[in-house]
Amino acid sequence: MGMTIAQKIIAAHLVDGDMTPGSQVALRIDQTLTQDATGTMAYLELETMGIDRVKTELSVAYVDHNTLQSGFENADDHRYLQTVAAKYGVHFSRPGNGICHQVHLERFGKPGKTLIGSDSHTPTGGGIGMLAFGAGGLDVAVAMGGGAYYISMPKMFKVELTGKLNPYVTAKDVSLELLRILSVKGGVGAIIEWGGEGVKTLSVPERATITNMGTELGATTSIFPSDETTRAFLKAQGREEDYTPLASDPDAVYDRIIPIDLSSLKPMIACPHSPDNVVSVDSIAGTKVDQVCIGSCTNSSLFDMLKVAAMLKGKNVHPSVSLSVSPGSKQVLRMLADCGALSDILASGARVLECACGPCIGMGFSPNSGGVSLRTFNRNFLGRSGTKDGQVYLVSPETAVAAALNGVITDPTTMPPIPPVTMPETFTVDDSAVLAPLPPEEAKTAEVLRGPNIKEFPKSKPFADTLSAKLVLKVGDNITTDHIMPAGAKILPYRSNIPFLSQFCFQVCDAEFAERAKAAGDGVIIGGSNYGQGSSREHAALVPMYLGIRCVIAKSFARIHIANLINAGILPLTFADPADYDALEQGSKLIFKDLKAGIAAGTVVMTDTATGKEIVLKGEFTRRQQEILLCGGLLNYTKENNCWNRSIRH
Repeated sequence: MGMTIAQKIIAAHLVDGDMTPGSQVALRIDQTLTQDATGTMAYLELETMGIDRVKTELSVAYVDHNTLQSGFENADDHRYLQTVAAKYGVHFSRPGNGICHQVHLERFGKPGKTLIGSDSHTPTGGGIGMLAFGAGGLDVAVAMGGGAYYISMPKMFKVELTGKLNPYVTAKDVSLELLRILSVKGGVGAIIEWGGEGVKTLSVPERATITNMGTELGATTSIFPSDETTRAFLKAQGREEDYTPLASDPDAVYDRIIPIDLSSLKPMIACPHSPDNVVSVDSIAGTKVDQVCIGSCTNSSLFDMLKVAAMLKGKNVHPSVSLSVSPGSKQVLRMLADCGALSDILASGARVLECACGPCIGMGFSPNSGGVSLRTFNRNFLGRSGTKDGQVYLVSPETAVAAALNGVITDPTTMPPIPPVTMPETFTVDDSAVLAPLPPEEAKTAEVLRGPNIKEFPKSKPFADTLSAKLVLKVGDNITTDHIMPAGAKILPYRSNIPFLSQFCFQVCDAEFAERAKAAGDGVIIGGSNYGQGSSREHAALVPMYLGIRCVIAKSFARIHIANLINAGILPLTFADPADYDALEQGSKLIFKDLKAGIAAGTVVMTDTATGKEIVLKGEFTRRQQEILLCGGLLNYTKENNCWNRSIRH
């Protein structure tokens, strides 16, 4: 039986485990990336492990999230990241060099390599045939130290593409169509491989948009073949030697095949407040628009920006619309300037923001109260924009420009045609903003600089055999990491200060949660389906751990978040009978007995003292995960087992 692309890469990087779907596999990691909102914590964790130098082929620290320096906090974190990267053998991408996923695709990604990043949209690398995973910072720190990355062996889905996209129909519309088909939970436990004759019609930036958006499906990752299109992209970047052809075997077997005819698609739009709330643009055309934002790691490539410039050329943004444009990298911005496209964008009345994530994570450019904002981003969770009642829609750059020019949601296929945009034969290459680490001998005496906002990594505690805890919060379905630990300009600067950050935990859902959790001592959270969807931010586990949360019980969990809970030493359990969710009330005292045996057996019995009812809970943990939980988290486990210097076979 043949193998899929992902199975081939997994087999080539397998340290331990069985490639049967659902079983644990340990993978050797070739590359890592971090960004500044999660990276500070990842490097604090790395320092705690006592590693002298990273063991990966390449690790890069990017600054692209907390670039708004309204106080000393972000600047101090950037200084820390630069000095810790220099000391430990990590390349440092300076502020302004660009968004981690865009820059990594341009300058560092290699087909057939494994990559994990402390950002959930790391699967963008699948656009050039990388097996790229979003992960918590602690998993990334362990990988930098030479440890394996552990996941459950995913199922294999294939999207079979036929036909060719029509004008003004884009890769973003392909992603939104798949979200419409599968929902934000439909990719959980699966790797999505893109294949079929239609793949040949898509450029690398288009492929990267699609793999980036695969994160919103809950997928483990997404991947495209590495073909002549990939070779041409790498050659244009001056990296043809990094090319490796990759394709699935003709007799590869998939758990599900989803056909999509590119030629039949029309422009799509995700309505508030979920990426899978997808309808056709023409079905809501005419809706008034207040703001348009173009950019983010999803749609900020040169390919996207040239189309934006072509649509804006000689026109003016509608008086009622505020338009921002964020190029994805310094390379993109320079090439826009050199060819004159930047002038066309500026002349239209658009505001050009720096090469960073910016509005996507609520770092500036929030919409007005109740404002309708069309964004080329990947998430439109309630409040993520920085405006609590902002009405955020997800669209392609072409649909975004059409709305910016007309003041209302507009089907871009009704707009005048623009000249075809093609990929350049040569990109402008300038890596001067990527600082190489110090040589090993110099690094030994190098100082790591810390500001007063950088606090120690919070300490977790092992489990005793009995746990008595209070149910401090009960929430519903599709709780995101933005609900648990919000982003935004007011909060992001404190990602390296867990004590201060803790006051904002679950503030969107319950403003009194933090104080109530601290007062409880040991606490439990109850959630519905798909608990923890969204970002890879481990702060959504670390901060609850700091506040005393020992267990989260849900109907189901998102992949990265359940791993982060285990890493933080929080016990994640699901209801054997989902109806038991309804029986539990906030404020109840809960008793867990025989925890050690229950964790090993995968069945834990909890007693609700308010009613005397015994509730059966499930947790399918590998032996390694059991030991991590009993140690009180991955950091304790890693230090105790010296995991970065030897292979732990569980």
